[in-house]
Amino acid sequence: MIGGTRVYDAHTHIGAARHSGRSYTADDLLRDMDAHGVDRALVIPYPVVEDYRASHDVIGDALLRYADRLTGAACLPAFLTDAARREELRRVVERYGVRVLKFQPQYQPLNPLGREFEGLCAAAAELGLTIVCHTGLGAPFALPSLYIHAARLFPKTAFVLAHCGGPAYFLEAVVAAEVCPNIYLELSSLMPHHVTDVLERVPVSRLMAGSDLPESQRAEMGKIFDAAAGEARAEILWRTPRRVLDGARE
Repeated sequence: MIGGTRVYDAHTHIGAARHSGRSYTADDLLRDMDAHGVDRALVIPYPVVEDYRASHDVIGDALLRYADRLTGAACLPAFLTDAARREELRRVVERYGVRVLKFQPQYQPLNPLGREFEGLCAAAAELGLTIVCHTGLGAPFALPSLYIHAARLFPKTAFVLAHCGGPAYFLEAVVAAEVCPNIYLELSSLMPHHVTDVLERVPVSRLMAGSDLPESQRAEMGKIFDAAAGEARAEILWRTPRRVLDGARE
């Protein structure tokens, strides 16, 4: 909690990343959350790992140990069969209570307008999972507008556009949210003045804050404190992610 406002970091990672060499544990995350006043966080596997099932087990172990602080996401290799996707998603939902599927088109090169991505979304929708999609760096597949198609095909599924398209495409993310009521925007990587622009067009009930990397947690939460106050701040920093990622009513 910061200044009387509960804080939910809607974008963190734990595990070991092959592409960057990063290694970050649940205990590391909890230490940093406590230091920065973060009450709860979404934990996501890194997009490039040695063994995706083992990576999910790392997430699952963290969920079992820190259920009061963490919500879990799965992240699947791009070219699994539909059966393998469903099998692994069902396993992590039933065993660990995972609630989110992360899609990272920089490392999972599926066309968001293609049948393979539709199959991924269908598998998530069957289990009631929220889908978090990386947007921004990694165009064209990371362009926010490309997720309008899937959001319309699966209107009961919440789609969260991570990084809100980044500084280059944040206005495109705003348009996507305006035309699809089931698209939500996570604001990490935007400059503070970009956040202000988003706030002018998108209701706070459709916005959430994330850090992505531990070095950014204080800055990312701080820019929301500077951009919003009172109920708007509480909605972005706590109520929206609790509702969209956890299914909570508070």
